[in-house]
Amino acid sequence: MAEKLNILLVGSGGREHALAWKLRQSPRCATLYCAPGNAGIAQEAEIAALDADDHAAVIDFCREKEIGLVVIGPEAPLVAGLADDLAAAGFTAFGPSAAAAQLEGSKGFTKDLCAEFDIPTAAYQRFNNAPKAKRYVRETGAPIVIKADGLAAGKGVTVAESVEAACEAIDDCFEGAFGEAGAEVVVEECLVGEEASLFALCDGQTALLLGTAQDHKRVGEGDTGPNTGGMGAYSPAPILTQELIDEVMAEIIVPTLAGMHARGMPFRGILYAGLMLTETGPKLIEYNVRFGDPECQVLMPRLEADLVELMLAAATGSLLEVDEPQWREETALTVVMAAKGYPGSYEKGSVIGGIGKAEAGGALVFHAGTKAEGGSVVANGGRVLNVTALGANVTEAQAKAYAGIDAIHWPQGFCRRDIGWRAIAPENQRA
Repeated sequence: MAEKLNILLVGSGGREHALAWKLRQSPRCATLYCAPGNAGIAQEAEIAALDADDHAAVIDFCREKEIGLVVIGPEAPLVAGLADDLAAAGFTAFGPSAAAAQLEGSKGFTKDLCAEFDIPTAAYQRFNNAPKAKRYVRETGAPIVIKADGLAAGKGVTVAESVEAACEAIDDCFEGAFGEAGAEVVVEECLVGEEASLFALCDGQTALLLGTAQDHKRVGEGDTGPNTGGMGAYSPAPILTQELIDEVMAEIIVPTLAGMHARGMPFRGILYAGLMLTETGPKLIEYNVRFGDPECQVLMPRLEADLVELMLAAATGSLLEVDEPQWREETALTVVMAAKGYPGSYEKGSVIGGIGKAEAGGALVFHAGTKAEGGSVVANGGRVLNVTALGANVTEAQAKAYAGIDAIHWPQGFCRRDIGWRAIAPENQRA
């Protein structure tokens, strides 16, 4: 049998809880550590008091604990070069280099790559000052999309329905609403269609499909209100047929890998393509260079392969040596429970009850913004819990997930009650 490894997982959200839950199932996993973790991750891993921004401390910890694999969950440490520093110190890290992480760290970088390697995406222009950006918007008209170039925690994108709203969004960026992320803006045409996400495991040269999903970004039912980090998701994405998946892999993922390789910054890790399925075919909206959150919470329960083996193969350039991952036939659906007020201001510290009852009823509860305090689980963030369930289809998975939600007692929280609605209407028509 292959050697067991001590593993360090970096992150503290629902995505990382889902990854910890899956990593622990691997026969290759010896001791699993997580920094900084949360109350749910503490059930799966030993929590390490580490600051991911302190790369030297992370490396010292890896030496002390003889870590065989580091899994970097969020985007910020990847863009900051944690994977590079770990590699330089002789450690195997799952996640791209800082150069390759520009695919998420700079929207302009990705748009330029698409232009150079003929990858289908929205028409765009890049600007480093407001007057020029506004002039372009007035010439082009609305609807139009304004994006802060850098990392803005999922909140730097405005789909402007009017020229005035677009100009306001441009001012927000250049006046510091998103910090350094808004020092440059990308102005894009507004694509029309249905959104879906595709995940590809990459080792620098080879890409392996690792599932599809659809999420609900807006805070309100019917996909209304402000954008959030994500209020729920389901997998697989019914709209992504095998024919469309093949097209995305051939026209978007493979040329991206080839382009990054040609630029001398091969991409290793998980490539998350946010897609718009338009009348003229799939187009890339944007890339993320890590698992989605909450998409990871519906991918991991369906994945039947050994996650550690897959991550090691991607990190070491040997994906051709692993078998195609197997998936459960069922659909997975997750609903995010958030603190009232999110994505605006919200309070922390409220006690959450009934998580065990939800789990006893068959739901998987992945923690995001939680911490343990005095024997209780308390809210410690905006998005707090992810209640996930499997079913024969989206309709059944949704019913089971909401049964789990209803078992939880948390008056200070809220959730959308319509996660999966786009997929459920066609299912009902077929029934």
